[in-house]
Amino acid sequence: MNNANTRIYLSSPHMGGDELYYVHDAFEKNWIAPLGANVDGFETELQDFTGIEHAAVVTSGTAALHLALMLCGVESGDEVICQSMTFTASANPILYQGATPVFVDSEAETWNMDPELLEKAIWDRIQKKGKPKAIIVVDLYGMPAKMEAIIRISEKYDIPVIEDAAEALGSSIDGQQCGTFGLLSVLSFNGNKIITTSGGGALLSDQQELIEKARFLATQARDDAPHYEHSELGYNYRMSNVLAGIGRGQMKVLDDRIAARRKNFNFYFDALQGSWLEHDSLDSEWQVNDTSNSGIYFLPEPEGYFSNRWLTTVLIKPDETGGVKAEEIRVALEKENIECRPLWKPMHQQPLYKEYPHYGAGVSDWLFEYGLCLPSGSNLTDADRSRVVEAISKVLQPKNLHYLKKDRLSGF
Repeated sequence: MNNANTRIYLSSPHMGGDELYYVHDAFEKNWIAPLGANVDGFETELQDFTGIEHAAVVTSGTAALHLALMLCGVESGDEVICQSMTFTASANPILYQGATPVFVDSEAETWNMDPELLEKAIWDRIQKKGKPKAIIVVDLYGMPAKMEAIIRISEKYDIPVIEDAAEALGSSIDGQQCGTFGLLSVLSFNGNKIITTSGGGALLSDQQELIEKARFLATQARDDAPHYEHSELGYNYRMSNVLAGIGRGQMKVLDDRIAARRKNFNFYFDALQGSWLEHDSLDSEWQVNDTSNSGIYFLPEPEGYFSNRWLTTVLIKPDETGGVKAEEIRVALEKENIECRPLWKPMHQQPLYKEYPHYGAGVSDWLFEYGLCLPSGSNLTDADRSRVVEAISKVLQPKNLHYLKKDRLSGF
Protein backbone atom coordinates (compact mmCIF):
# COMPACT_ATOMS: atom_id res chain seq x y z
CA MET A 1 0.00 0.00 0.00
CA ASN A 2 1.34 3.44 -0.88
CA ASN A 3 2.48 5.49 2.10
CA ALA A 4 1.69 9.17 1.63
CA ASN A 5 4.82 10.06 3.62
CA THR A 6 7.21 7.89 1.65
CA ARG A 7 9.86 9.84 -0.26
CA ILE A 8 9.32 9.90 -4.01
CA TYR A 9 12.70 10.33 -5.66
CA LEU A 10 13.45 11.99 -8.96
CA SER A 11 15.09 8.89 -10.43
CA SER A 12 16.16 6.12 -8.09
CA PRO A 13 17.99 2.88 -8.94
CA HIS A 14 15.76 -0.01 -10.02
CA MET A 15 17.16 -3.52 -9.86
CA GLY A 16 15.83 -6.26 -12.11
CA GLY A 17 16.72 -9.43 -10.20
CA ASP A 18 19.51 -10.97 -12.27
CA GLU A 19 22.19 -8.59 -11.04
CA LEU A 20 22.99 -10.79 -8.03
CA TYR A 21 23.62 -13.79 -10.28
CA TYR A 22 26.46 -12.03 -12.07
CA VAL A 23 27.82 -10.46 -8.89
CA HIS A 24 27.76 -13.83 -7.13
CA ASP A 25 29.57 -15.37 -10.09
CA ALA A 26 32.31 -12.73 -9.76
CA PHE A 27 32.70 -13.57 -6.06
CA GLU A 28 32.68 -17.31 -6.67
CA LYS A 29 35.46 -16.98 -9.25
CA ASN A 30 37.28 -14.29 -7.25
CA TRP A 31 37.19 -11.91 -10.25
CA ILE A 32 36.87 -8.75 -8.17
CA ALA A 33 39.49 -6.68 -9.98
CA PRO A 34 38.80 -4.57 -13.13
CA LEU A 35 39.02 -7.67 -15.33
CA GLY A 36 36.89 -10.72 -15.96
CA ALA A 37 33.92 -12.19 -17.74
CA ASN A 38 31.44 -9.55 -16.54
CA VAL A 39 33.51 -6.68 -17.96
CA ASP A 40 33.86 -8.46 -21.29
CA GLY A 41 30.22 -9.49 -21.30
CA PHE A 42 28.91 -6.04 -20.40
CA GLU A 43 30.94 -4.43 -23.18
CA THR A 44 29.67 -6.98 -25.70
CA GLU A 45 26.06 -6.46 -24.62
CA LEU A 46 26.40 -2.68 -25.00
CA GLN A 47 27.82 -3.21 -28.48
CA ASP A 48 24.98 -5.51 -29.42
CA PHE A 49 22.30 -3.15 -28.10
CA THR A 50 23.62 0.06 -29.66
CA GLY A 51 25.13 -1.40 -32.81
CA ILE A 52 28.52 0.18 -32.08
CA GLU A 53 31.63 -1.81 -32.96
CA HIS A 54 33.64 -1.32 -29.75
CA ALA A 55 32.99 -0.38 -26.12
CA ALA A 56 35.05 0.04 -22.95
CA VAL A 57 33.34 0.23 -19.57
CA VAL A 58 34.91 2.61 -17.05
CA THR A 59 34.32 4.10 -13.62
CA SER A 60 32.00 6.93 -14.71
CA GLY A 61 30.64 8.86 -17.65
CA THR A 62 32.95 11.68 -16.61
CA ALA A 63 35.95 9.36 -16.91
CA ALA A 64 34.74 8.32 -20.35
CA LEU A 65 34.52 11.97 -21.43
CA HIS A 66 38.00 12.63 -20.09
CA LEU A 67 39.37 9.71 -22.08
CA ALA A 68 37.52 10.89 -25.19
CA LEU A 69 39.14 14.32 -24.98
CA MET A 70 42.57 12.76 -24.62
CA LEU A 71 41.93 10.53 -27.62
CA CYS A 72 40.95 13.62 -29.62
CA GLY A 73 44.32 15.16 -28.76
CA VAL A 74 42.96 17.92 -26.52
CA GLU A 75 45.78 19.57 -24.60
CA SER A 76 46.43 22.63 -22.49
CA GLY A 77 45.59 25.81 -24.38
CA ASP A 78 43.18 24.14 -26.81
CA GLU A 79 39.50 25.04 -27.08
CA VAL A 80 36.61 22.58 -26.95
CA ILE A 81 33.05 23.47 -27.90
CA CYS A 82 30.51 22.21 -25.38
CA GLN A 83 26.75 22.39 -25.07
CA SER A 84 25.81 24.92 -22.40
CA MET A 85 22.54 23.30 -21.35
CA THR A 86 23.92 20.26 -19.54
CA PHE A 87 25.27 18.90 -16.26
CA THR A 88 28.71 20.13 -15.26
CA ALA A 89 30.25 16.69 -15.88
CA SER A 90 30.01 17.39 -19.63
CA ALA A 91 32.34 20.37 -19.25
CA ASN A 92 34.63 19.53 -16.34
CA PRO A 93 36.94 17.17 -18.28
CA ILE A 94 37.78 20.07 -20.59
CA LEU A 95 39.35 21.79 -17.61
CA TYR A 96 41.04 18.54 -16.56
CA GLN A 97 43.02 18.83 -19.81
CA GLY A 98 43.85 22.48 -19.23
CA ALA A 99 41.72 23.41 -22.23
CA THR A 100 39.14 26.18 -22.60
CA PRO A 101 35.42 25.40 -22.91
CA VAL A 102 33.43 27.36 -25.48
CA PHE A 103 29.72 27.11 -24.72
CA VAL A 104 26.98 26.93 -27.35
CA ASP A 105 23.30 27.50 -26.62
CA SER A 106 20.40 25.15 -27.33
CA GLU A 107 17.72 25.20 -29.99
CA ALA A 108 14.10 24.87 -28.95
CA GLU A 109 13.08 21.72 -30.82
CA THR A 110 15.25 19.27 -28.86
CA TRP A 111 16.79 21.60 -26.20
CA ASN A 112 20.22 20.49 -27.39
CA MET A 113 23.09 22.22 -29.19
CA ASP A 114 21.93 24.66 -31.86
CA PRO A 115 23.66 23.75 -35.16
CA GLU A 116 23.50 27.33 -36.45
CA LEU A 117 25.14 28.69 -33.31
CA LEU A 118 27.67 25.86 -33.43
CA GLU A 119 28.85 26.92 -36.87
CA LYS A 120 28.91 30.56 -35.79
CA ALA A 121 31.05 29.62 -32.79
CA ILE A 122 33.46 27.55 -34.88
CA TRP A 123 33.93 30.34 -37.42
CA ASP A 124 34.44 32.96 -34.72
CA ARG A 125 36.92 30.83 -32.74
CA ILE A 126 38.93 30.14 -35.90
CA GLN A 127 39.30 33.88 -36.38
CA LYS A 128 40.18 34.56 -32.73
CA LYS A 129 42.06 31.54 -31.43
CA GLY A 130 42.25 28.75 -33.97
CA LYS A 131 40.10 25.75 -34.76
CA PRO A 132 38.56 24.02 -31.71
CA LYS A 133 39.84 20.50 -31.05
CA ALA A 134 36.48 18.80 -30.35
CA ILE A 135 32.74 19.28 -30.03
CA ILE A 136 30.82 17.84 -27.06
CA VAL A 137 27.11 17.55 -27.85
CA VAL A 138 24.60 16.22 -25.30
CA ASP A 139 21.39 14.20 -25.77
CA LEU A 140 19.58 16.03 -22.99
CA TYR A 141 17.06 14.15 -20.82
CA GLY A 142 17.08 11.35 -23.39
CA MET A 143 16.13 13.55 -26.35
CA PRO A 144 18.62 13.12 -29.21
CA ALA A 145 20.33 16.25 -30.50
CA LYS A 146 20.12 17.34 -34.14
CA MET A 147 22.95 14.99 -34.93
CA GLU A 148 22.68 15.04 -38.73
CA ALA A 149 23.25 18.79 -38.89
CA ILE A 150 25.91 18.73 -36.18
CA ILE A 151 27.87 15.92 -37.83
CA ARG A 152 27.67 17.72 -41.17
CA ILE A 153 29.18 20.85 -39.62
CA SER A 154 31.86 18.84 -37.81
CA GLU A 155 32.90 17.20 -41.07
CA LYS A 156 32.95 20.54 -42.88
CA TYR A 157 35.50 21.89 -40.39
CA ASP A 158 37.16 18.53 -39.61
CA ILE A 159 36.43 18.68 -35.87
CA PRO A 160 35.60 15.39 -34.08
CA VAL A 161 32.27 15.04 -32.27
CA ILE A 162 32.04 13.50 -28.82
CA GLU A 163 28.45 12.49 -28.17
CA ASP A 164 27.50 12.73 -24.51
CA ALA A 165 24.68 10.18 -24.48
CA ALA A 166 24.86 9.75 -20.70
CA GLU A 167 21.10 10.31 -20.40
CA ALA A 168 20.07 8.71 -23.68
CA LEU A 169 20.75 4.97 -23.70
CA GLY A 170 17.89 3.53 -25.74
CA SER A 171 17.04 6.75 -27.57
CA SER A 172 17.43 6.90 -31.33
CA ILE A 173 17.06 8.85 -34.56
CA ASP A 174 15.53 6.94 -37.47
CA GLY A 175 16.53 3.72 -35.72
CA GLN A 176 20.17 4.67 -35.08
CA GLN A 177 20.92 4.44 -31.38
CA CYS A 178 22.25 7.35 -29.37
CA GLY A 179 25.83 6.64 -28.41
CA THR A 180 26.76 5.81 -32.00
CA PHE A 181 26.83 9.24 -33.67
CA GLY A 182 30.15 10.61 -32.47
CA LEU A 183 33.68 9.62 -33.32
CA LEU A 184 33.54 8.78 -29.63
CA SER A 185 30.40 8.54 -27.52
CA VAL A 186 29.80 8.35 -23.80
CA LEU A 187 27.27 6.57 -21.58
CA SER A 188 26.67 6.87 -17.84
CA PHE A 189 25.47 4.23 -15.40
CA ASN A 190 25.22 6.52 -12.38
CA GLY A 191 22.56 5.60 -9.82
CA ASN A 192 19.97 7.91 -11.37
CA LYS A 193 20.37 6.74 -14.97
CA ILE A 194 18.01 4.49 -16.93
CA ILE A 195 20.20 1.53 -15.95
CA THR A 196 22.88 1.66 -13.29
CA THR A 197 26.04 -0.05 -12.10
CA SER A 198 26.00 2.10 -8.93
CA GLY A 199 28.70 4.21 -10.53
CA GLY A 200 30.08 3.66 -13.99
CA GLY A 201 30.19 4.66 -17.61
CA ALA A 202 31.24 3.54 -21.05
CA LEU A 203 33.18 4.87 -24.01
CA LEU A 204 31.95 3.78 -27.44
CA SER A 205 33.44 4.00 -30.92
CA ASP A 206 33.47 2.24 -34.26
CA GLN A 207 37.26 2.66 -34.33
CA GLN A 208 38.98 -0.22 -32.58
CA GLU A 209 42.28 1.59 -32.07
CA LEU A 210 40.58 4.35 -30.09
CA ILE A 211 38.92 1.94 -27.67
CA GLU A 212 42.12 -0.08 -27.29
CA LYS A 213 43.96 3.14 -26.45
CA ALA A 214 41.20 4.07 -23.99
CA ARG A 215 41.58 0.75 -22.17
CA PHE A 216 45.35 1.29 -22.00
CA LEU A 217 45.00 4.80 -20.55
CA ALA A 218 42.26 3.66 -18.15
CA THR A 219 44.50 0.93 -16.71
CA GLN A 220 47.29 3.25 -15.55
CA ALA A 221 48.88 3.17 -19.04
CA ARG A 222 50.91 0.11 -18.15
CA ASP A 223 53.25 -0.87 -20.96
CA ASP A 224 53.60 -4.44 -22.18
CA ALA A 225 56.47 -5.58 -20.00
CA PRO A 226 57.04 -8.21 -17.28
CA HIS A 227 57.58 -5.41 -14.76
CA TYR A 228 55.59 -2.21 -14.22
CA GLU A 229 56.69 0.04 -17.06
CA HIS A 230 54.97 3.37 -17.80
CA SER A 231 55.77 5.64 -20.74
CA GLU A 232 52.55 7.68 -20.60
CA LEU A 233 50.37 9.20 -17.90
CA GLY A 234 47.56 6.78 -17.10
CA TYR A 235 44.41 6.72 -14.99
CA ASN A 236 42.61 4.27 -12.74
CA TYR A 237 39.38 4.36 -14.76
CA ARG A 238 38.49 0.72 -15.50
CA MET A 239 35.19 -0.62 -14.17
CA SER A 240 35.40 -3.49 -11.71
CA ASN A 241 34.13 -6.94 -12.65
CA VAL A 242 31.64 -6.74 -9.76
CA LEU A 243 29.98 -3.55 -10.97
CA ALA A 244 30.01 -4.83 -14.53
CA GLY A 245 27.99 -7.77 -13.23
CA ILE A 246 25.32 -5.34 -12.03
CA GLY A 247 25.37 -3.81 -15.49
CA ARG A 248 24.83 -7.19 -17.15
CA GLY A 249 21.78 -7.79 -14.99
CA GLN A 250 20.47 -4.32 -15.82
CA MET A 251 20.86 -4.89 -19.55
CA LYS A 252 18.30 -7.69 -19.32
CA VAL A 253 15.62 -5.19 -18.25
CA LEU A 254 16.70 -2.17 -20.31
CA ASP A 255 13.76 -2.39 -22.72
CA ASP A 256 11.38 -2.58 -19.77
CA ARG A 257 13.03 0.44 -18.16
CA ILE A 258 12.64 2.48 -21.35
CA ALA A 259 8.97 1.51 -21.56
CA ALA A 260 8.43 2.48 -17.91
CA ARG A 261 10.05 5.91 -18.37
CA ARG A 262 7.88 6.57 -21.40
CA LYS A 263 4.84 5.45 -19.42
CA ASN A 264 5.69 8.09 -16.80
CA PHE A 265 5.79 10.75 -19.49
CA ASN A 266 2.46 9.68 -20.97
CA PHE A 267 0.82 9.50 -17.55
CA TYR A 268 1.87 13.04 -16.64
CA PHE A 269 0.91 14.42 -20.04
CA ASP A 270 -2.52 12.86 -19.81
CA ALA A 271 -3.24 13.54 -16.12
CA LEU A 272 -2.04 17.15 -16.33
CA GLN A 273 -3.63 17.61 -19.75
CA GLY A 274 -0.36 18.99 -21.00
CA SER A 275 0.22 21.00 -24.14
CA TRP A 276 2.91 20.26 -26.72
CA LEU A 277 5.53 23.00 -26.83
CA GLU A 278 5.90 24.76 -30.17
CA HIS A 279 8.55 27.37 -29.51
CA ASP A 280 9.99 28.24 -32.89
CA SER A 281 11.30 31.72 -32.17
CA LEU A 282 13.81 33.22 -29.78
CA ASP A 283 11.61 35.91 -28.24
CA SER A 284 10.04 33.57 -25.66
CA GLU A 285 6.69 33.56 -27.45
CA TRP A 286 4.83 30.43 -26.46
CA GLN A 287 2.75 28.67 -29.07
CA VAL A 288 0.55 25.60 -28.63
CA ASN A 289 -1.45 23.33 -30.88
CA ASP A 290 -4.44 22.86 -28.58
CA THR A 291 -6.64 24.86 -26.24
CA SER A 292 -6.27 22.99 -22.95
CA ASN A 293 -4.63 26.05 -21.45
CA SER A 294 -3.20 24.14 -18.49
CA GLY A 295 0.00 26.17 -18.49
CA ILE A 296 2.07 22.94 -18.42
CA TYR A 297 4.06 22.23 -21.57
CA PHE A 298 5.85 19.07 -22.73
CA LEU A 299 8.52 18.59 -25.40
CA PRO A 300 7.36 16.44 -28.34
CA GLU A 301 9.62 14.06 -30.27
CA PRO A 302 10.60 15.42 -33.69
CA GLU A 303 9.74 13.17 -36.63
CA GLY A 304 12.00 10.12 -36.65
CA TYR A 305 13.16 10.71 -33.08
CA PHE A 306 12.65 8.28 -30.20
CA SER A 307 13.39 9.48 -26.67
CA ASN A 308 13.81 7.13 -23.72
CA ARG A 309 12.19 9.95 -21.66
CA TRP A 310 14.82 9.42 -18.98
CA LEU A 311 13.30 12.33 -17.10
CA THR A 312 9.90 13.83 -17.78
CA THR A 313 10.49 17.55 -18.15
CA VAL A 314 7.87 20.29 -18.26
CA LEU A 315 7.74 24.04 -18.73
CA ILE A 316 5.40 26.11 -16.56
CA LYS A 317 3.76 29.21 -18.08
CA PRO A 318 2.84 31.53 -15.18
CA ASP A 319 0.17 33.53 -17.01
CA GLU A 320 -1.75 30.30 -17.51
CA THR A 321 -1.27 28.96 -13.96
CA GLY A 322 -2.64 31.96 -12.09
CA GLY A 323 0.87 33.32 -11.66
CA VAL A 324 2.31 30.11 -10.22
CA LYS A 325 5.93 29.63 -11.29
CA ALA A 326 8.06 26.53 -11.66
CA GLU A 327 9.96 27.15 -8.43
CA GLU A 328 6.73 27.39 -6.43
CA ILE A 329 5.71 23.99 -7.73
CA ARG A 330 9.12 22.54 -6.88
CA VAL A 331 8.90 23.85 -3.31
CA ALA A 332 5.34 22.58 -2.95
CA LEU A 333 6.37 19.10 -4.04
CA GLU A 334 9.31 19.10 -1.65
CA LYS A 335 6.89 19.85 1.21
CA GLU A 336 5.03 16.71 0.16
CA ASN A 337 8.30 14.73 0.32
CA ILE A 338 8.52 14.55 -3.47
CA GLU A 339 11.84 15.26 -5.19
CA CYS A 340 11.55 17.64 -8.15
CA ARG A 341 14.34 19.68 -9.71
CA PRO A 342 14.76 22.61 -12.08
CA LEU A 343 16.15 21.92 -15.53
CA TRP A 344 19.94 22.07 -15.76
CA LYS A 345 21.35 25.49 -15.03
CA PRO A 346 23.30 26.39 -18.20
CA MET A 347 27.06 26.24 -17.92
CA HIS A 348 27.43 29.88 -19.00
CA GLN A 349 25.44 30.85 -15.86
CA GLN A 350 27.56 28.73 -13.52
CA PRO A 351 30.10 30.59 -11.32
CA LEU A 352 32.84 28.19 -12.44
CA TYR A 353 32.23 28.83 -16.14
CA LYS A 354 30.66 32.26 -16.51
CA GLU A 355 33.89 33.90 -17.77
CA TYR A 356 34.35 31.48 -20.68
CA PRO A 357 33.20 32.18 -24.26
CA HIS A 358 29.49 31.69 -24.87
CA TYR A 359 27.43 31.78 -28.05
CA GLY A 360 23.78 32.05 -27.13
CA ALA A 361 20.34 33.22 -28.07
CA GLY A 362 18.67 32.86 -24.68
CA VAL A 363 17.01 29.48 -25.18
CA SER A 364 18.80 27.65 -22.34
CA ASP A 365 18.25 30.63 -20.02
CA TRP A 366 14.56 30.48 -20.88
CA LEU A 367 14.41 26.73 -20.26
CA PHE A 368 16.11 27.09 -16.88
CA GLU A 369 13.68 29.81 -15.82
CA TYR A 370 10.50 27.91 -16.70
CA GLY A 371 11.49 24.24 -16.52
CA LEU A 372 11.06 21.39 -14.05
CA CYS A 373 12.02 17.72 -13.95
CA LEU A 374 9.24 15.55 -12.51
CA PRO A 375 9.85 12.25 -10.68
CA SER A 376 10.60 9.74 -13.42
CA GLY A 377 11.99 6.55 -11.92
CA SER A 378 11.09 3.31 -13.68
CA ASN A 379 9.92 1.95 -10.31
CA LEU A 380 7.17 4.56 -9.82
CA THR A 381 3.67 3.22 -9.28
CA ASP A 382 0.40 4.76 -10.44
CA ALA A 383 -0.13 5.84 -6.83
CA ASP A 384 3.27 7.57 -6.81
CA ARG A 385 2.53 9.42 -10.02
CA SER A 386 -0.90 10.38 -8.71
CA ARG A 387 0.70 11.87 -5.59
CA VAL A 388 2.88 14.01 -7.83
CA VAL A 389 -0.09 15.28 -9.83
CA GLU A 390 -2.13 15.92 -6.69
CA ALA A 391 0.74 17.91 -5.18
CA ILE A 392 0.98 20.01 -8.32
CA SER A 393 -2.78 20.61 -8.28
CA LYS A 394 -2.68 21.95 -4.72
CA VAL A 395 -0.40 24.84 -5.63
CA LEU A 396 -2.23 25.89 -8.79
CA GLN A 397 -5.07 28.40 -8.78
CA PRO A 398 -8.53 26.76 -8.55
CA LYS A 399 -9.54 28.25 -11.89
CA ASN A 400 -6.87 26.14 -13.55
CA LEU A 401 -7.81 22.82 -11.99
CA HIS A 402 -10.27 21.96 -14.77
CA TYR A 403 -7.51 20.26 -16.72
CA LEU A 404 -6.82 17.55 -14.15
CA LYS A 405 -8.24 14.17 -15.14
CA LYS A 406 -9.55 12.89 -11.84
CA ASP A 407 -10.26 9.43 -13.23
CA ARG A 408 -6.50 8.92 -13.61
CA LEU A 409 -5.73 9.83 -10.01
CA SER A 410 -6.23 7.17 -7.35
CA GLY A 411 -7.76 8.68 -4.23
CA PHE A 412 -8.12 12.14 -5.78
